[in-house]
Amino acid sequence: MVLSMPDDDITHPIPDLTGYITEGQIVLSRELDRRGVDPAIDVLPSLSRLMSAGIQGGGTRGDHRGAADQVYAHYAQGRELRRLVTIVGESALSETDRRLLAFAEDVEQRFVHQGERRRTFAETLDLAWELLGRFPDADLKRIKPELIERYRPSASPQESAVAAGG
Repeated sequence: MVLSMPDDDITHPIPDLTGYITEGQIVLSRELDRRGVDPAIDVLPSLSRLMSAGIQGGGTRGDHRGAADQVYAHYAQGRELRRLVTIVGESALSETDRRLLAFAEDVEQRFVHQGERRRTFAETLDLAWELLGRFPDADLKRIKPELIERYRPSASPQESAVAAGG
């Protein structure tokens, strides 16, 4: 089912209840579409109650929940910073803020955007780790340390220093 609401108001009772009945909702973004992201899915307001069932049922890898939660958290921070930049300018941002801002752009252009190609769960999780690689372990608070150890791609000492802000 596809709903289009006046002024894109997804808080209206019709899309809100439809999302509840269908176990989730995918929110499309005109802004992402204008920027060439395909599919133009706005992941922040989108939801899926079935994702948890797939993770708990062993349908994906052990790092799925933590990696998904961490990508979501950093992406939300980056999007908020994008709004802040329009007010105070990018020069007012810290190095960590700039890293989060660049992460948000990469999530949209490399993670959400797939074009004609479809990725497997494993490829998508590997890409999540690649994108998260710019952050030191201490910033990956939503992922268990043993999962970071197991799934984080090994980096050269120079890449590790850059990721740690050094």
